[in-house]
Parts: sequence; C-alpha cells; structure tokens
Amino acid sequence: MFELPTPEELRKYRKRLGLTQTQLAKKAGVSQSLIARIEAGDIDPRLSTLRKIVNALKEADSSSVIPVGRVMKSPVIHVSQRDTVGEASRLMEKYGISQLPVLEDGVQVGSITEDQVLKAMDFDDPSKTRVQKVGEVMGEGFPTVSGDVDVRAVSKLIETHRAVLVVEKGKVRGIVTKADLLKLVGQKK
Repeated sequence: MFELPTPEELRKYRKRLGLTQTQLAKKAGVSQSLIARIEAGDIDPRLSTLRKIVNALKEADSSSVIPVGRVMKSPVIHVSQRDTVGEASRLMEKYGISQLPVLEDGVQVGSITEDQVLKAMDFDDPSKTRVQKVGEVMGEGFPTVSGDVDVRAVSKLIETHRAVLVVEKGKVRGIVTKADLLKLVGQKK
C-alpha cells in the first residue's frame, strides 16, 4: 500500500529543505532530541509522532516553492521573423545573451541562437548573412510555463533547453535562463 520513511530518508528530506532538527521539531510539535533519536535510528516513533513529522516536512516543502515569475526577466528581448540576422546578432551582443525568442504579436514562433547564426553565416561575404531574415534561419521555440510554476520544474527544462519562456494569457511575459536560476544561489532568505 505505502511505505513509511526510513530515519535516513527523514534526515535527507529535512536537510534538502534546509531545516535544522530544532526547526523541524518546532513545526512538528515534538522535541529536538526526539528528532535526533529518530534520525539516528535509536528509537521507533509512534505512528502519530511520525505523522506529525512527515506533515511538518510536507508543509515546509510546499512553503519553499519559488514561483518562476520571481526570477524571470521582463520585458523579453526578442526579434520577429522579419528582422534581420544582423539585428538579432546586435541584440545578442548588446545584452550579452546567446539566444533570442522570435515573437509575433507577443506569441512565440521560434528562436534564434548564436549557433544558428554561425551555421547560416557566409564567411566569404558576411553582409549576405547580415541581411538575411530571422525567419530563414530560426529554430524551434523554447519550452513555456506559467508564472506560478516552481523553479525546480523550470530547472529540469533548463538542463536540456537554452531558455524557458513564461507565458500568461497566451502572451510571452518573461524569460528564464541558467544565469537567472544561478542567481538564487547568491540570494539570502
């Protein structure tokens, strides 16, 4: 039916949430020494006590949700399909970014990256590439999420995509990249 967590699983879960034994004990309404003894495997707690501890961990976990809307960049620097590759390259250089979403009326239709620009580049005559339309070289768009999605879910998408767009009411409202998620490391609670 279901398994009860082991002492080691409880300890790992508590640590992942950044809680001390004292903090968890206070949330669960038990003593810190009881938490320590349970985590060490010295005692088998009563089911009611274990339930209090697990519920306190679940509550702490849900309160630690960071909505992606808090870390996204807005307004989104973008290009349209009709813009030139030269304009896209200038924007990437100006803002120190390596990709841009391609939007039409606030809706994503694709993306353009430094790699795509380099693949399209005519090194014998770069001016040809400069005037090419973004729509001729763009690739598929970035994944999209709503602004209330937890950053943990977005971090999984960022592992395999260059960016994630935040969409509200069908329109692109923000963008999240690895750099935005890394900023969380330096923030104080």
